[in-house]
Amino acid sequence: MNHILVVDDEAEIRSSLEEILIEEGYGVVTAATAAEALVLLQDAPYDAVLLDIWLPDRDGLDVLGDIHSLAAETRPEVVIISGHGTIEAAVKATKLGAYDFLEKPLSIERTLIVLKNAVEARRLRTENLEFKRQFSVSSVLTGESIPAKALRQQIRLMAPTNGRVLIYGESGTGKELIARAIHAESLRRDRVFVELNCAAIPEAHIEAELFGYRHGAQPGPAEQRGTLERADGGTLFLDEVGDMSLKTQAKVLSALDDQLFTPVGGTQPLRVDVRLIASTNKDLEEEIAKGNFREDLFYRLNVVPFFVPPLRERKQDIPPLAREFLAEFGKQYGRPRIEIGDEALEALAQYQWPGNVRELKNVIERVLILNPRVLRIERKHLPPLVHKSGSRSTEEFSTLQQARDAYEREYILKKIEEARNNISHAAELLGLERSHLYRKMKALGISVRE
Repeated sequence: MNHILVVDDEAEIRSSLEEILIEEGYGVVTAATAAEALVLLQDAPYDAVLLDIWLPDRDGLDVLGDIHSLAAETRPEVVIISGHGTIEAAVKATKLGAYDFLEKPLSIERTLIVLKNAVEARRLRTENLEFKRQFSVSSVLTGESIPAKALRQQIRLMAPTNGRVLIYGESGTGKELIARAIHAESLRRDRVFVELNCAAIPEAHIEAELFGYRHGAQPGPAEQRGTLERADGGTLFLDEVGDMSLKTQAKVLSALDDQLFTPVGGTQPLRVDVRLIASTNKDLEEEIAKGNFREDLFYRLNVVPFFVPPLRERKQDIPPLAREFLAEFGKQYGRPRIEIGDEALEALAQYQWPGNVRELKNVIERVLILNPRVLRIERKHLPPLVHKSGSRSTEEFSTLQQARDAYEREYILKKIEEARNNISHAAELLGLERSHLYRKMKALGISVRE
């Protein structure tokens, strides 16, 4: 639940706003004076403040200054409200850090839209702050392989520019991490990083997501800011840009040329200042030849190309990555320090990792979950696809069912090992009837001497 502080000396306005916002799902606290509001802000965090410019004990703009001096992690977005709104006051409020300026009598529809956007802006700001605390360019690609070192060097070199970046790489290689690394090292690092996954949004909705909409052009609220508008001043990351339709590509191209676009259903164009980073797992030049991607858009996006190597091309980085994920999940699941044996590391290095770093991370997590009492990961603890990878590849399974059977067999064997070959106990651990477990074992070719 998002929490809103309403500061106004008129009891009727406070009561009315409180009732409406509670109906919209917000948690609401009200204050009649600046002093009361500042005490409340010290006691608990709020996502947004609706602040009257005229208060009995202080000027609302002075209070705005006090709020803006709060720590960035806890500072709410402030929307100024006034019954005597002037252009000068609105400009001054914006310069002092106000998110927006509303005139009385308040339009409920407009107030709810502005408040929703303010809450989202604070969420993005705090998310970016948290990311920067945890993030450093040196950790973008763990390891000391030549491809990892080259990519880190390229990020340091190109991040401070405003050049558009196109990141190439297979699924699971960490293209989003590269994009965030570029933003974190850029001149826009204190502004928002907004991501739009072009592959995850239906074609019918992607224009509205990108450009926003106005005046009932879409179901729901009367208007909605798109990702371009929300990213104003910061970085917009278009993930899997190759999945955009040709129609949307044409609109993106137009917006890139002069940073100007018109929301769906709108009449007034909006100008933004956005650094664009895009990524793709496709060969866009091949897509151009097929007629699936615009050549002119490709050349505008491909100002600075980044190539993220697949994990199979940086195998010397697999051991440090595996240890990093073991430490991460060990901490997450409250496990003591867990080691990994040389034979297990060798098996990991021999595997081809079609799912790249994401697949390695998933495998490490699975191993920890399936072996809750193991303090040292050995080759036998790895999933079949990996631990037999010295002589076999993912092509060993011709059907999905074969892969499922192999995983199920591995899981049952682990539980039998935990039960010290006691099938009754293993059945309890698996949540199966003993007879059902025996049938499973026979079907999967498992033979155990009790």
